[in-house]
Order: sequence, then structure tokens, then C-alpha cells
Amino acid sequence: MNALAALKSYGQVQVNAGVQDASSHRLIGMLYDGLLTRIAQAKGSMLQKDMENKSSKVTEAMNIIIGLREFLDLEQGGEVAANLDALYEYVQRTLMQAHIQNDEAKFNECRDLLQPISEAWGQIG
Repeated sequence: MNALAALKSYGQVQVNAGVQDASSHRLIGMLYDGLLTRIAQAKGSMLQKDMENKSSKVTEAMNIIIGLREFLDLEQGGEVAANLDALYEYVQRTLMQAHIQNDEAKFNECRDLLQPISEAWGQIG
């Protein structure tokens, strides 16, 4: 196993260990962090004209949004859960448009919509 493959395997083990030990609250925080990172990476890849990596990062971001939506309890969460679900759906559509149209402003819009929620989530103890 080469050094790069070993490092990648180590990183995956660290992530898996972090997820196994995390509370639901922490898991959602990790999802927000990962989502914002993937959006930034997709935008950066677009600007560098690395379309293959952009596509990969958009796919990863979409999967994270699906994960966030799965955490929602629409029956017990009331209006807050319904609003988050609508926001996630909008971000999914906008992220896909950003990807298809190579639109930096749409990537920024997704980030700008999610950043305050991520920060607020981090403030919750």
C-alpha cells in the first residue's frame, strides 16, 4: 500500500470513528460542515475548470443534503422541520442549476443560505 492510499484509509477510519461516537446533534453539525466544504470545493473546481471534480463534489453535496433531509421529523418538527425541508429542496435545485450552468453566483447562494443555519446549529449546546 502506498503512502497516499494509507493516508486515505487512515482518514476514512478517523471519519468512521468520529461518526460512531457522535451524538445526533454532532452528526448534523458534521453534515453541515461537509456540505459547506463540498459546495466550496465544487465552486473551486468549476473556477479551475476541473469539471470531473466539480461533478464529484456536487454529487457528494447532494448526498449530504439527502442525509440532512432524512434527519428531519416532519410529523413532530412542525413548521421548523417543514421550512428546513423546503430550504433543502431549494438548495438541491439551486446546486444542480449551479452545476449545469457553471454559475458561481448559484454556488454562492447555496453557501449563503446554509451558512447561517450551520452557525446557529453550532451555537446549540
